[in-house]
Amino acid sequence: MIVVTGVSGALGGSILAGLRAAEGVEVAGGSSSGDGERVRHADFDRPETLEKAFAGAKVLVFVSAGYAEDDVVLARHDAVAGAAGAAGVEHVIYTSLAGSGERLTIALAHRWTEARLAGAPFDVTVLRNGLYAEIAAGMALAGLPMAAENGVFAAPFGEGRVSVVAREDLATVAVRVAAEAWRDVVSGGERRHAGRTYELEGLSAVGGHDLAAILAEALGRPVTYAAMPLGAMRPALAGMEPYQAGHTISTYANAVAGLLEARGSDLPAFLDSPRPARDLIAAAVTAAVGLSSETVAR
Repeated sequence: MIVVTGVSGALGGSILAGLRAAEGVEVAGGSSSGDGERVRHADFDRPETLEKAFAGAKVLVFVSAGYAEDDVVLARHDAVAGAAGAAGVEHVIYTSLAGSGERLTIALAHRWTEARLAGAPFDVTVLRNGLYAEIAAGMALAGLPMAAENGVFAAPFGEGRVSVVAREDLATVAVRVAAEAWRDVVSGGERRHAGRTYELEGLSAVGGHDLAAILAEALGRPVTYAAMPLGAMRPALAGMEPYQAGHTISTYANAVAGLLEARGSDLPAFLDSPRPARDLIAAAVTAAVGLSSETVAR
C-alpha cells in the first residue's frame, strides 16, 4: 500500500490520480478533510489521526504542508515523521524545495524536515521540487490589468530570472518514484531510490521581460517590463497572511539577486519531454484575457 498525503491540494491530488492509474499499485489518499473511507483522515494538526491514516502503508508520499508559519510547519512535519515510524512505513518520499531556492524563506522548513527524516527508521527519498510555473503565471496575471490599460508590466524582478517547472511534471516524477519504491519494497529487491535526493529544477527560466512578452502576445498589444522596487510591492500584499507576504517578498528579492536560476536538474532523467514552462504561463494568461473579453462582451 502507498499512502499519499495532502490529496486535497493540486500536487497531492495529481500524485494520487497518477498512482491510481498505475498498473498493479495499491494506493490510498490522506487529507485533513478525509472521510476515513474513500480518503483517509490524516490531519497534520491532529497528530493522533496520523498513525491510523498510515496503517498498512509500506510507502508514504509525504507532500509538504507549508501553508503556515514555520513553527506550525515544523510541528506538522515532525508529527508525520513520528507517525510514519510508528506505523511501520518502510519508505518515505518527501516533496521538498530545489537547491536554487536555498535562500528563500520557505527553505527553512524543508531543510529541517529533510534532516528530521534522515534520522527516522525508514528509507527516504527527497524530491527537491523547483518553483511551479503556475507561480510565475500568477505573477503575470497580477500585472494583467495594468498591462492591458497602459502597456506596462511592473514587477520587482530586477533583471533576474526564475527557473520554473510544471507542477504536473513534478507529480509525474513523484508517481514514478513512489511506484518503483513500492515495487522494490514488496519484491525485497534493491531499493533504487533509497537515500537519494533528486533536484527537480525547471529547465527554463523566466523574468520580467519574458512575462511582459507573454502578456503582449495574449493582449495583442506592446507591453514593456518596468522593474519596480521591492518596497513598492508591499501595499499589494496587505490582504495576505503575514507568512505569505514574507515568502512573496523573499521570492522577488532572490530573483532580484539572481539566485533563482538553476544550474542543473535531474528532471530529464525522469521525463523525456518536460512541459515547456513558457507555454503553460502563456496558456494561463491567454485564458484570463479570454475570460475578461467575455465579461466585457456581456
